Amino acid sequence: MVEFAQSGIAAPGIQQVDWEDRVDPDRLRTYRLQRARQALEASELGALLVFESSNIRYLTSTHIGTWAFNKAERWALLTRAGTPWIWDFGSAAKKHRLHASWIDPSQSRGGNVGLQGAIAPDAGLPAHAAQEIAAVLRDEGVADLPVGVDIVEVSVLRELEAAGLDIRDGQQVMLDAREIKNVDEILLLSQAASMVDGVYQDISEALKPGVRENDIVALATRRLIEMGSEQVEAINSIAGERCSPHPHVFSDRLVRPGDQAYFDIIHAYNGYRTCYYRTFAVGRATQAHHDAYAKAREWIDAAIQAVKPGVGTDEIARLWPEAPEFGFDSEMEAFGLQFGHGLGLGLHERPVISRLNSLENPVEIKEGMVFALETYCPADDGRSAARIEEEIVVTADGAELLTLFPAEELYITNPY
Repeated sequence: MVEFAQSGIAAPGIQQVDWEDRVDPDRLRTYRLQRARQALEASELGALLVFESSNIRYLTSTHIGTWAFNKAERWALLTRAGTPWIWDFGSAAKKHRLHASWIDPSQSRGGNVGLQGAIAPDAGLPAHAAQEIAAVLRDEGVADLPVGVDIVEVSVLRELEAAGLDIRDGQQVMLDAREIKNVDEILLLSQAASMVDGVYQDISEALKPGVRENDIVALATRRLIEMGSEQVEAINSIAGERCSPHPHVFSDRLVRPGDQAYFDIIHAYNGYRTCYYRTFAVGRATQAHHDAYAKAREWIDAAIQAVKPGVGTDEIARLWPEAPEFGFDSEMEAFGLQFGHGLGLGLHERPVISRLNSLENPVEIKEGMVFALETYCPADDGRSAARIEEEIVVTADGAELLTLFPAEELYITNPY
């Protein structure tokens, strides 16, 4: 068991100062662009065209808030020969020209492909976007090479092809680039986790009979925003009979004495995300609660101890129970419960670890990866369950924890 968890990874604070080494934004931007270039050069592609929010940010270090999250209404382009281009929503393009000195002002443009069809393709916006993109590819000498795209609307895809472009899968190239984090990314992930450490302290004090699941969501959201969170993407808040099977959504259910309850806090600090489960018992715990928690802890500890560079994700997945052992008919239905997933600007990066995919298609664990490991165990009472998640950095010596709120044993809040 991981006892009295500590970490050698700093969480240095959220402001830049002149008296301490902290996140260096210029170094971060340089590293990400270098990684993307290396991945692009190692591929068959001549350019990367990205519409997904985290990929846009990785290439351009631009961000216009959660409104734009995965609407595919802004896009970025990087060719083998050039520097990043960004087509952004309305006035955001002018804002970048004024305040994002790392972007060539002539390469920050307004763009619009129709607001997911609200402006019909017949208006010509997808065709105009495709023509602009093709012109840049010609100017930078890569129009004859395949273009890697991550996600795209059908109307835009058809116009890119009509412009003579050979469209391929670019998401794998972007994931290749993003799988190894530099010191700045690790510090940002650590800072994001430290904010959740504090929120769990608040939850542990507030979790008592009469509080609703959605009250905890409100509390956590407010505290994260107060602490500087950029986006609170989701908070799972699950209690009592709703724990098994896992519903993945909160409700207005009142917490009752003796409930087992678990939470997942997903937020972003400067773009870098958390996925961080903790389980509590409210006031008192039954033996079934303790037993489920001990089993979930056993499974996650085994996985953490196995992590080191060179290990395959299949070796970790085999340490976890098969789906029927914890109440599911198939690994497809059990997916996401005994689970590992990379963390960064995206919630699900490489590696993804589970019995569904890792046994036949393992990925090598590498130094500099950051990922979450999570386990789930239903209790023998047929209604309760335990859920634990730890975020780790892969070092030369093994796993270093980012998630430090106590989880060695089942935490009983406001005990009677």
